[in-house]
Amino acid sequence: MSCFSSLLVLLCLYNLSFLEALNDGFSVEIIHRDSPKSPFYSSSKTKFQRVSNALRRSINRGNHFSKSMVFPNTVRATVIPDFGEYLMRYAVGTPLRKVFGVLDTGSDIIWLQCKPCRKCYRQATPVFNPSKSRTYKTIPCNSTICHSVLGTYCSSSSITKNCKYDISYGDGSFSHGDLSVETLTLGSTNGSPIPLPRTAIGCGHNNSMHFKGKNSGIVGLGRGRVSLINQLGSSVGWKFSYCLVPATLHFNASSRLHFGDAAVVRGHGTVSTPLFSKPQQVFYYLTLEGLSVGSHRIEFGSSLSRFGGEGNVVIDSGTTLTLLPDDVYRWLESAVSHAVKLKPIEDPNHVLGLCYRGTLDKLDFPVITAHFRGANVLLHPMNTFVEVADKVLCLAFQPTQNGAVFGNLAQQNLLVGYDLKKNTVSFKQTDCTKM
Repeated sequence: MSCFSSLLVLLCLYNLSFLEALNDGFSVEIIHRDSPKSPFYSSSKTKFQRVSNALRRSINRGNHFSKSMVFPNTVRATVIPDFGEYLMRYAVGTPLRKVFGVLDTGSDIIWLQCKPCRKCYRQATPVFNPSKSRTYKTIPCNSTICHSVLGTYCSSSSITKNCKYDISYGDGSFSHGDLSVETLTLGSTNGSPIPLPRTAIGCGHNNSMHFKGKNSGIVGLGRGRVSLINQLGSSVGWKFSYCLVPATLHFNASSRLHFGDAAVVRGHGTVSTPLFSKPQQVFYYLTLEGLSVGSHRIEFGSSLSRFGGEGNVVIDSGTTLTLLPDDVYRWLESAVSHAVKLKPIEDPNHVLGLCYRGTLDKLDFPVITAHFRGANVLLHPMNTFVEVADKVLCLAFQPTQNGAVFGNLAQQNLLVGYDLKKNTVSFKQTDCTKM
């Protein structure tokens, strides 16, 4: 079977020892977009301006989830905007060219800007020139890959008959170009580079981003056939995990993304819940059965038919807040307000609904439990409250009439492991600064 005809594993690994090395596992550094290490970082912004911007991006992203649950019957795949909150440094081509990609569990393709540019936005590193790489190859129209990936097509006017991709985002951002194969090289945390030959990528010659970003493109970690995890596939046992350092408390610290055996979540305190997929969807779905504040619990029951049943919540690393159906949010806000014996104050940014004056170490906030099917995940105050101004803490949940989302603030200091072969997600309380 050729690389081009493979549906699930699009990497051709050249020898068994390399395959075994990947299966043993490896880890890479991921950077929060507000970290000083990030090309998005602006020293002119205060900590609280960065938090406010992250919350607004989160709401904007959440507002587009329902629009993205069904792909249109066209060659253009429309997905959620605002991408992820975490970036990964990697290298592309031979010789290597270093780039930044936004890591996104809500995207199903790896794409980056390429020369020649019909339209390109400004990025922090030089735009990749595929003509200067010895390992770059376009994918022909008659390949199986070209016909198995959402948003790909062949132009009848194309002389070369190469496969094209066309991806657009709900905010008007887009990337159009050639579906190709190229060597990507990841920088592992142990110092050894991880070369990934013949990785399917989108080489974008016509790109637009609505934000003033400096990233090179997107590194999709979703369920699509050409996402990074599905291209790694059996070489890492279809397993990845991440441990997100509390970004608002440790702006300079990096988080970790693990693959293969390094991604296995095990040991005391580990809980697991089934992972669900939906037709033509790249998102990861879990079943949230209820929420508790102390001993008080609300069910995601029949009264919430839109959000009831299996796979009723998306787990997403790219959304900061946790988004809940209106009536569930109202119950949660009331229950937290009842448990916290303080007078609420208004959010000075007018974004979040329930706020208090104080600090996390001084205020007695209740533990909130997310009851996933078969897995009770404790959410501590750092998961459920965010400091939006000096000594102003707000509940990090937001009501929505779109799909429910379990966001990245709720996942901080949790080791979150995805096993796409067993279709499970596992959680373990972890100090992510020590990984």
